[in-house]
Amino acid sequence: MRLGLIGLGRIGAFHARTLAGLDEVESLVVTDAVADTTARIAAEVGAEAAESPAKLLASGVDGVLIAAATNAHPELLLAAVDAGLPVFCEKPIAGDIADAVRLAERIAGRDERVQIGYPRRFDAGYTAARQAVYSGELGWLHTVRATTLDPAPPPPDYLRVSGGIFRDCSVHDFDAIRWVTGREVVEVYATGGNRADAEAGSAADPEAGSREAVNFGRYGDVDTAATTLTLDDGTLALVSNSRFNPRGYDVRLELHGSRDSIAVGLDAGLPLRSVEPGVTFPGGTPHRFFMDRLAGAFRAELAAFTELVAGRRPSPCTVADALAAGWIAEAAARSAAEHRPVRITEVTR
Repeated sequence: MRLGLIGLGRIGAFHARTLAGLDEVESLVVTDAVADTTARIAAEVGAEAAESPAKLLASGVDGVLIAAATNAHPELLLAAVDAGLPVFCEKPIAGDIADAVRLAERIAGRDERVQIGYPRRFDAGYTAARQAVYSGELGWLHTVRATTLDPAPPPPDYLRVSGGIFRDCSVHDFDAIRWVTGREVVEVYATGGNRADAEAGSAADPEAGSREAVNFGRYGDVDTAATTLTLDDGTLALVSNSRFNPRGYDVRLELHGSRDSIAVGLDAGLPLRSVEPGVTFPGGTPHRFFMDRLAGAFRAELAAFTELVAGRRPSPCTVADALAAGWIAEAAARSAAEHRPVRITEVTR
């Protein structure tokens, strides 16, 4: 099949390399807002270069992947749907939840071939955890623990447009919890802290270490967050996120039930050091970044999109799924700002 890829930044270039290695992809057309980037990535992966998204959409592609800047997602997604093409779009579908709702309304009834990028749905561990829940082998769940810890903060340019830690980081945990448990979130209680800002403010040289000196409060954000979710069957889910985990990129999920408990992410690359005498686990090289920890998931995610394009499967992550995770993030942001529990129905109104 012939696929088009719009946006060749960090994740877009990564996708281009992955797509070039998939047997199903016979030809690839790429474009980016920066012409030099388009030419460089096209040459690297043996793809055709398109001057613009419009020309890419008109180049006879069978499906389109959108990895451009978030503020371009709504226009590009709508253009691809209007062209009658299957679409893979990195999350979020829009930078603002209201814009996401409006977009969802505009493409309603035409969105069955739209896939939103939440790669943990394709990670082997998360997939096995979901199967364990659905098989009943865990019994009834009472506690879920989800973790995403970044090795270092993103740059200021990213923080200005990310929407904050709940919307750009925690949201992956929110989606994973919905997908693995099959339950909906009904209430959210969240809090956040800016220890990094306080430490930078008290340092003798506050400019030392550019990433450490990022002022999260300036962007209305926090560097560390904790969220408690109440699911519709009474299960409690605890989500922990931070921008500071210098040992590596830590993504985990625990499920505790009446019959058994399981964990995702307890492999040799777990970026955690045990201080128990005689314990050598984990003994491997710690995962350094999400492209390392989730490389297999990204490949499986794009392979799933080729199956969607070929008509062999439905969308594995729908626009409705993306909105559901987005609403949880909105509730978390409001809860942290107002220091109180927030029902999901309160924000969806």
